[in-house]
Amino acid sequence: MKVKAFIDFCQMNLNLSNKTALVCGSNQGIGFASAKALANLGANIVLCARNENKLREALTQIPCTKDQRHSYIVCDFSKPETIDKEVSKLLKTNPIHILINNTGGPPAGEISSAKEIEFLNAFNSHLICNHKLALLTLESMKKEGYGRIINIISTSVKAPLKGLGVSNTIRGAVANWAKTLANEVGKHQITVNNVLPGATGTERLTSIIENKSKKLNVEETKVADQMKSQIPLARFAEPEEIANAVAFLASPAASYITGINVPVDGGRTVCL
Repeated sequence: MKVKAFIDFCQMNLNLSNKTALVCGSNQGIGFASAKALANLGANIVLCARNENKLREALTQIPCTKDQRHSYIVCDFSKPETIDKEVSKLLKTNPIHILINNTGGPPAGEISSAKEIEFLNAFNSHLICNHKLALLTLESMKKEGYGRIINIISTSVKAPLKGLGVSNTIRGAVANWAKTLANEVGKHQITVNNVLPGATGTERLTSIIENKSKKLNVEETKVADQMKSQIPLARFAEPEEIANAVAFLASPAASYITGINVPVDGGRTVCL
């Protein structure tokens, strides 16, 4: 039985050849790592971010075989109207099978001092943009007979994180939106799942550590060490480790997984 189980595992279908993935926030960090992971499984990649220079540079680093075609589109998620134009143009020539929703988190800060505009900005750049992208790509997924929507959010949807008031609020809304969408589109064999990264070695984490260091007047290394002490694996994640979960959920092997939150956090989240 053990040998058979190993053989079955080795035969797991992770092949994304002839599939196209639109990966948001993909010029750096987790988004970039996810784009590379999906490309390694054979997918064609469409990078999406607002900085065209960084997109051009990122495009040169995406793994590519002779059968793959990678490209990028420029969208500014602080201006949701740019999404309709660019993605509609893309869909005229590129069917989308996989959508990776990924947007930089709102600024840190306590919720009691948050301004209304901070909530509105975060709601637009996260939930509204995710919704626009889903609506634009769902018909393509239905027509192609293959659909994966994966939202990279935060473990705060399971347990709010201290000092991230606006983020905790908006991320929770996105998670509930995703679960609702999963229930509605499941009949089309389209899956919708959330990946919840813990503390990951990105520019976002660096910024959080810097801010805490200044606020507490302690060295950044001490702030980092304190954060690591709260993680059972005692270290920060690499972006590639988050990307591995994204790639699996995007694959045919994950065809019966939908509507779930997947923490990739080294065990930090205290609840199940």
